[in-house]
Amino acid sequence: MREQGRLCPDREGKRVEKTLRLDKLLADTGRWSRKEARTLIRQGRLTADGAVVRQPENRVDPETTALAVDGAPVRWSRYAYLLMNKPAGVLTATEDRHAPTVLALVPEELRRPGLAPVGRLDRDTTGLLLLTDDGALNHALLSPKRHVDKVYLARINGTVSRSDVDAFRAGLTLEDGTACLPAELESVEPGLCRVTLREGKFHQVKRMLACRGLPVLSLRRVSMGPLTLDGTLPEGAVRPLEQSEIDALLALMGR
Repeated sequence: MREQGRLCPDREGKRVEKTLRLDKLLADTGRWSRKEARTLIRQGRLTADGAVVRQPENRVDPETTALAVDGAPVRWSRYAYLLMNKPAGVLTATEDRHAPTVLALVPEELRRPGLAPVGRLDRDTTGLLLLTDDGALNHALLSPKRHVDKVYLARINGTVSRSDVDAFRAGLTLEDGTACLPAELESVEPGLCRVTLREGKFHQVKRMLACRGLPVLSLRRVSMGPLTLDGTLPEGAVRPLEQSEIDALLALMGR
């Protein structure tokens, strides 16, 4: 059962380890902590290709080994895809000497080398943030050629008018000369609007609304491509994407 670690190229051409320890493999799914994984393995609840395994340190190739816990198949992905409900006051960065970053909110059992946020949310902006160690997907989602929809709810000082909607739809030019792609602006209720962008320039939502005399009081991202933030994930919490969400993201990228 025990295999020596082997290296193989991933789709980005990097050398990655082909086999993984069983306890790490289970923890990587996000369903168990490393400690919980070791306990259930020693209890004989894990099978590999139908055989009970009780040694957490055993290594297997997760792409060719059928694993099950209590008879239920274990889904594993070589890459991590995490959804965060980002709170205000946290930097969208991998590290910073002076302020907490979004990576500090990721539970230990979900952390992996290379994990990074896809794009940026301002320090005071809340809501949906995708994190992954799939560099190819990260790059593709941020590519200007992709025009992936990002939807925000903005609390504003003012009321959206028909002319504001038309100006967004035509494509705004900001005060510094920055040209923005056409975007959607919709009034939800007095003082609250929905903005849909297909690009991600610096402070773009705030700058676009300010350009129309509608200063932003608070901003929250509620969706990105096929991913939507519902009310089940508390602010500051993180969860692995469902397989259907991962499939939708990869399909969007043509993979």
